[in-house]
Amino acid sequence: MAGAGPWGHSASYLAGALVAVLLSGLAQPHDVSRRPAWDLKIDQALLQVHNELLSENLTVYWLSDYCYQCLYQELISVPMNSIGTGPVDSQHAVTLTVNGSNSKELCRMHYHFGEFGNYSLMVKNLHNSILQFSCNIVVNQNPFNSYLPIFFAFLIYVVIFSILMLGQFCMNIELIRNWLYKKMNPRETDRLINSELGSPSRADSIGSDLPAGVWNSGPSLQRLRSLDTFRGLALIIMVFVNYGGGKYWFFKHQSWNGLTVADLVFPWFVFIMGTSISLSLSSMLRRGCSKWKLLGKILWRSLLLFLIGVIIVNPNYCLGPLSWENLRIPGVLQRLSCTYFVVAVLELLFAKPVPENSTLEIPCPALRDILPYWPQWLFVMALEAVWLCLTFLLNVPGCPNGYLGPGGIGDFGNYPNCTGGAAAYIDHVLLGEKHIYQHPSSNVLYQTTVAFDPEGILGTINSVIMAFLGLQAGKILLFYKDQHRQIMLRFCIWSVVMGVISAVLTECSKDEGFIPVNKNLWSISYVTTLSSFGFVLLLLIYYFVDVKKVWSGSPFFFPGMNSILVYVGHEIFENYFPFKWKMQDAQSHTEHLAQNLIATSLWVFISYVLYRKRIFWKI
Repeated sequence: MAGAGPWGHSASYLAGALVAVLLSGLAQPHDVSRRPAWDLKIDQALLQVHNELLSENLTVYWLSDYCYQCLYQELISVPMNSIGTGPVDSQHAVTLTVNGSNSKELCRMHYHFGEFGNYSLMVKNLHNSILQFSCNIVVNQNPFNSYLPIFFAFLIYVVIFSILMLGQFCMNIELIRNWLYKKMNPRETDRLINSELGSPSRADSIGSDLPAGVWNSGPSLQRLRSLDTFRGLALIIMVFVNYGGGKYWFFKHQSWNGLTVADLVFPWFVFIMGTSISLSLSSMLRRGCSKWKLLGKILWRSLLLFLIGVIIVNPNYCLGPLSWENLRIPGVLQRLSCTYFVVAVLELLFAKPVPENSTLEIPCPALRDILPYWPQWLFVMALEAVWLCLTFLLNVPGCPNGYLGPGGIGDFGNYPNCTGGAAAYIDHVLLGEKHIYQHPSSNVLYQTTVAFDPEGILGTINSVIMAFLGLQAGKILLFYKDQHRQIMLRFCIWSVVMGVISAVLTECSKDEGFIPVNKNLWSISYVTTLSSFGFVLLLLIYYFVDVKKVWSGSPFFFPGMNSILVYVGHEIFENYFPFKWKMQDAQSHTEHLAQNLIATSLWVFISYVLYRKRIFWKI
């Protein structure tokens, strides 16, 4: 509990400081009056093409470095001896080609434009020769430093973190702690807390139905703050990127292959859900709860999660009143629901109460968290075999077998309607085009026109694999309880194993590997890569929070205790004040970043208040 008090008392002041500093200190670099006259948007620059040729009309084409095997797209056409003006992408470096009247390429250049910069592309004859040409880019107005707001925001949160650490240090001083306790009279709430996705607790709701005396049938398992901290960290990043992430490209989902910050958090949430399932079921079985009663609770939780996702958190509300005609069936909570059900039932079938000092008699004691559960591993490998067969062998009309590309202008435009291959085809056949996500992340860069759902049916198989790997982390915590070195060593080994598998599958390449890392498809390499990161992150949080106890987990611990409430709440109130307001300049990273950080910080503060009030939404 140390460190909670300073966060509560200073949250209002720090939130106000965040607003004032970000909006006043950072507004100047994005002043609208300093922009070019052309109506530029975020991540755009102005390019003026000066055609000084006397005998050629020019057409300029462009291609982003992040668009793999894409067709060049026309940027601007300029008649001879004239000037043409247009916006150009500034997110990533681009390749420009200048073609003449007969589509002959006159020159090619690679350049990274800066946001809101003003540039001129000078095309002229070289040495008065009509057969030789020169192309040069000149900077007319320097671009803005669009990363400056992130730097200032980082400094602000460093100050906040420093204040929290100072408060925790003061709480460790007995004289100050006793004085605060007399003033605040805090109550211990951990015994009443249970995470909604299955974290262990000393007082689970199921236990209320148990007969007297069953509670003492085994020693209680101490709650691990690192699990709630891990969950809260993933959740808060998820809220921030869902709110827009300041409109920075690396806080948005990757267009197709590869990873951004936004692509990390959902699988981490799935991972820690699997860890919590293992600890929770073991805890309740040790208290004497029957497997049939646990199965009923698993069914009820899964159903509630699915219904909340379909009815309450549904992006198709933006199209008008929700109706079956345009109801999106897949979604984040729906994916969590199905994954939770499969993994929890799989664990329940083979789970046994793990005693306080677990020493199972097996041929290899060092693998006591793996060998007794070999049927689970067979089931999981069979599931993955199903994913591989459907992905690479299913006949998709008009598309090559095993197609994993984005379609659109990708793959040189050969398969424009094949976005996602087998994954999209299964969703279209079983769910219908109008019941899946209509605006996938690939539709901007790759200009796809086919509906594709990143939370579709086929990808759910690999989300089960992700949760199962988290389940394995939970078994490690169970079987090696209080053996900190053994726990961290096994986390490290699992991380290395998953990393090696990822390296083999991707051939250490973003696009060229056998199975690239792809969040939209939830490819198996995506799962192994993110589980590798997940084991490392859990190792670090476990070490600092539960082993050394040098960090209480604040502020991420609080939203981790109320994850469903925070997730559903941030979706419902996304467009309401104070989480969103009308901006003076909608094309400013500064204002978007300030708004998104304030909205995210408010949810952290709300979760802290709920924690102090002992209010937890459990499913």
